Amino acid sequence: MKKKIALACLLAVVGLFAFVLADGWAAFGARATGARRARLQSSPQWRDGHVTNPQPLHNHLGKMLAGALHRSPDSSPAVLPLGPPLVEAPPPSVLATPPASGLRVTWLGHSTMLVEIEGRRFLIDPVWSPRASPLDWVGPRRFFPPPIALEALPPLDAVVISHDHYDHLDRETVVALGARGATFVVPLGVGAHLAAWGIPEGRIVELDWWQRAPFGPVALVCTPARHASGRMLIDNDQKLWAGYAFVGASHRVYYSGDSGLFPGLRDIGARLGPFDLTMIEVGQYGQAWPDWHMGPEQAVRAHQMVGGRLLLPVHWGAFALAYHGWTEPIERALAAAARAGVVVVAPRPGHSFEPAAPPPVERWWPSLPVKTAEQEPIVSTQMQ
Repeated sequence: MKKKIALACLLAVVGLFAFVLADGWAAFGARATGARRARLQSSPQWRDGHVTNPQPLHNHLGKMLAGALHRSPDSSPAVLPLGPPLVEAPPPSVLATPPASGLRVTWLGHSTMLVEIEGRRFLIDPVWSPRASPLDWVGPRRFFPPPIALEALPPLDAVVISHDHYDHLDRETVVALGARGATFVVPLGVGAHLAAWGIPEGRIVELDWWQRAPFGPVALVCTPARHASGRMLIDNDQKLWAGYAFVGASHRVYYSGDSGLFPGLRDIGARLGPFDLTMIEVGQYGQAWPDWHMGPEQAVRAHQMVGGRLLLPVHWGAFALAYHGWTEPIERALAAAARAGVVVVAPRPGHSFEPAAPPPVERWWPSLPVKTAEQEPIVSTQMQ
């Protein structure tokens, strides 16, 4: 009897694994092969059979398990409080008129932004699916619907992808944008996913760190980041990750991508800054993975290291990918910025602003208990 039960359990596990593999197969993407893999392997970032960081990532399994046991009860929004909804779709006329200053940004939640700079439009890390997952029935669920429908977006010059994790590279969104004829700019190797999803090779631009792609008066520069890649357990660090600088004649914008704090941020500022605006990740951090995500206080430091004037905190407010409260990243970022004398903009998702005249911070999120920097410091290793 025991053998039969054990066999039944084994078959159930195998069946579940096979179902998940089949259900998520398309979303998993594809390996970089042929000329694409040869180019990836010729990169200075490729060593010992995978992409590497100049400063390796450190993980603490014990802290990870402890964090899971003490997850904040407010990691996702509960019933919304009385008052205005968290997300209000802006009128279409907002994006129909060019920005008066030549630079406008619309934050759509998490790390999805529409950057309009000197007559060009770039959509960054677009995720419109209800989950940041290869499966539509399990995985981190969106806190709110996308504030702007995909079909309501204005024409784009390029879709910019920082790396291939599910909360930054979403198959359904890529396919929908590809049907509109979008050009995609991605780090080395990531184009393999797009090609597998039907994007023509002629509309895929792959860049290594410090390489650039011209879009009229704007140069899109791929910048170093301290992170990782992979969509399955067997493809970790087989594709590059990156941040980006948008360098125009009169305006400059920096996006960190996902990154821990690292000394090379100073080099980015020296070579490409100063920046009118930085869009730096502040959320989804934990003491168990201090080098994967920099956290709010180190995001403010990164903003200073690259020479930013105005800081837009991103990578929060749409998905729960860590154990902290969902409002904690922005609360801590505002506190750290106030101590450092850094100016922050925190728009409601879907709202646009021009860095030349940033709006005051409107606390559109609820007031919830949070852990402070003193209670839960995030300190990246190997910083000088």
